Amino acid sequence: MNMMEVKGVTKKFGTFTALNGIDLEVNKGEVYGFIGPNGAGKSTTIRVLLGIIQATSGSAKIFGKDVWKDAVDIHRKVAYVPGDVHLWENLSGGEIIDTFLTFRGGINKEKRDQLIERFQLDPRKKAGTYSKGNRQKVALIAAFASNADLFILDEPTSGLDPLMEQHFQQCVKEVKSEGKSVLLSSHILSEVEKLCDRVGIIRQGEMIETGTLEELRHLTRTNMVIETVESAISLKEHRGVHQFNEQSGVYTFQVDPEELGHVMQLVGNLGVKRMESTPPTLEDLFMRHYQMEKE
Repeated sequence: MNMMEVKGVTKKFGTFTALNGIDLEVNKGEVYGFIGPNGAGKSTTIRVLLGIIQATSGSAKIFGKDVWKDAVDIHRKVAYVPGDVHLWENLSGGEIIDTFLTFRGGINKEKRDQLIERFQLDPRKKAGTYSKGNRQKVALIAAFASNADLFILDEPTSGLDPLMEQHFQQCVKEVKSEGKSVLLSSHILSEVEKLCDRVGIIRQGEMIETGTLEELRHLTRTNMVIETVESAISLKEHRGVHQFNEQSGVYTFQVDPEELGHVMQLVGNLGVKRMESTPPTLEDLFMRHYQMEKE
């Protein structure tokens, strides 16, 4: 079941095309990672989904409803956390959390209090005294204590320390286990890699790759570290071998997927003393596309 469905969405600001026919789907019980360099179109996409701006063309639906026409109904079951949270400065953190929860249908005090303790927030302090990290905690607590079915998280851990990031990741896993869905836009690729079932990469307003991490790994290179009896310097010129380096008899390089089998045979013929191979990370994939954009 699609909780979110975006088809051919284009958004133009005058002559500038911010989004160019993007497609995106988030299924029930799925965590979808949405990544791309600054200015790629992530925030514009999220603003369209939240009904803040109207798409120039294409369709965008959440819960089967139009995100522009049915925004009020949709928001009752959507929790949104931006990367830079602005709060009412004269209200306490607890008052703000309860206000947000009331908007979304009611306050589950037990759930709210558990999250306040987990994120180590003092809810009695005025929001005007909070650091960026504490403002972020208020938004996260209000989101995860709600009865939302879809969580739209745009750089949600901005300003959090590593321990709080771990608590955030646990919250995402918990809502997923309840069959709820998450759209996670993040520049922390290790976070996306840990949490997401599928990933979409956007660049210059276009979706350039979408799939599970396993599917995307077929599109990038395997990292190799070898030591051999005979010199492996000849591999440097072999087709499909990249970023070849040698230091004290240890060779490191990357291999394109289609050449991996052949390169492994060549390495075996050189007399293997040590061989390590690691699958490409999400960061490898992202940086490869980012570098292609700059070239």
